[in-house]
Amino acid sequence: MVPVNSTHRNSQDTRLLDALGAGDSSTRLQAALAVGTHADPGLVDALVARCAIEPDFFVRDMLTWALTRLPSEITVPRLRAELRSERAQARSQALHTLSKIGDGNVWPAITRSLLHDADDEVARSAWRAAVVLVPAGEQGGLAAELAAQLGRGDRFVQLSLSRALVALGDVIEPALRTGLASDDPTVRAHARATERLLRDPDAGFDQALGEAIRVVALGPERAEGTAC
Repeated sequence: MVPVNSTHRNSQDTRLLDALGAGDSSTRLQAALAVGTHADPGLVDALVARCAIEPDFFVRDMLTWALTRLPSEITVPRLRAELRSERAQARSQALHTLSKIGDGNVWPAITRSLLHDADDEVARSAWRAAVVLVPAGEQGGLAAELAAQLGRGDRFVQLSLSRALVALGDVIEPALRTGLASDDPTVRAHARATERLLRDPDAGFDQALGEAIRVVALGPERAEGTAC
């Protein structure tokens, strides 16, 4: 027997799907909120597909929230498939959502290629997801993969990498020592700034990085003498 409200439900789903693709971002935001509130597993494909192309940060965040409301046995396989997408935003948003779901079984899907992705946003999402999902005993290997990218990118990328490393704790010290011994002054400065954040999490990254650059450029003794 067909439920009496099936026609209404189908028409409601159609309206929500149309609203997810509306030109107005507030309409898309309300649609994502409604989908998450009703938590209909039948809309998972639409949510994941929209994540790959949604231009508004707040709407993307609501789409992620909506996906976390659905059963992980439905969402996780669909999100894992997105990690192989050619679209950078699809990979980045899937990683972000998987980190929010927190299913440790996803760890093998956080591949080295994702951690070193040429797109900075994908790499940053992979770093954050990896720190959340890494199993016990794997932190040292992850620290080495992350520290191999010290000096990468602009301030925002470097801050993301430092935060990911610091979140792993003291296990990162051997990897930081490798960075501190690098021939590249940018790598050495980033490693030194990360080391300072590990010791003093309340230290500002800009201040830590600025001091590290000065130390690398002048040497510890001269840098101390020039400090105000």
